[in-house]
Amino acid sequence: MSEDSLIVYEQQMVKIDSAIRWLIKKAEAKCALLVDKDGHLITRQGFTQTLDTTALAALLAGSFASTREIARLVGEPEFSVLFHQGKKDHIHISLVNDQTILAVIFDDRTTIGMVRLYCREASEKLNDVFSEPPPDTDHPGLDVDFARTAESRIDDVFSG
Repeated sequence: MSEDSLIVYEQQMVKIDSAIRWLIKKAEAKCALLVDKDGHLITRQGFTQTLDTTALAALLAGSFASTREIARLVGEPEFSVLFHQGKKDHIHISLVNDQTILAVIFDDRTTIGMVRLYCREASEKLNDVFSEPPPDTDHPGLDVDFARTAESRIDDVFSG
C-alpha cells in the first residue's frame, strides 16, 4: 500500500454515506459515487443498479488524471470540476480533496446549479470526515505482552 493510500474506517463510512445520501436528496440527483484517485470505488448511493460502478470509478479517475495534464498544459494548477451533458442524463464530477472524486448523475428534474451548490456543501462535509483523526484502533482484549511475543516469533520465523 502506498504512503498516500486512502484508509477509510467504518465510523467514517457511516458519515460519508450519510453526506452522499443528503447530497442526492437535496440536489434531486439519481445517484452519486465517491471514488479514490486510483479509481477504486469508495461508496455509491442512489439508483446505481444499472451502472457498472467499478468501471465507472476507474474511468472517472482516469478522466481526472488526463484533465490534470490538460490543466498543466494551459497553465492551470488543475481543473476541479468536470461536467458532461447528455440527452437525458448528465454527470457532474468534482474533486473533493487530493485523494477523492465525487461524481453525481442527474437528469432534467434538477439543474446544474443545484447540483454544483450541493456538491460543494457535501464536499465540505466529506473533507470534515476525512480530516478527523483515525478512530482508536487498539484492541482492548489484546494483551501487550502477547503482542510483543507474537511479533518476536513472527520475526524469528521470517528472518531465520
